[in-house]
Amino acid sequence: MSLVKEKMKRVQVSFSDSQWNLIEKLKGEMGISDAEVVRNVIIAWLSEKSFISSKIKKEKL
Repeated sequence: MSLVKEKMKRVQVSFSDSQWNLIEKLKGEMGISDAEVVRNVIIAWLSEKSFISSKIKKEKL
């Protein structure tokens, strides 16, 4: 089984103190590192709003 190394993109984002406090509270539940928590929050939000499934459906047409 081969592992495919994906190209990573880095972005810089800013959060208010209250936003960051929420992210800190999610550590352990949605990831260990700051980046992992933020990435997982974004993926969860995209999934909840059906952006991911909508994109897949459009690509299949």
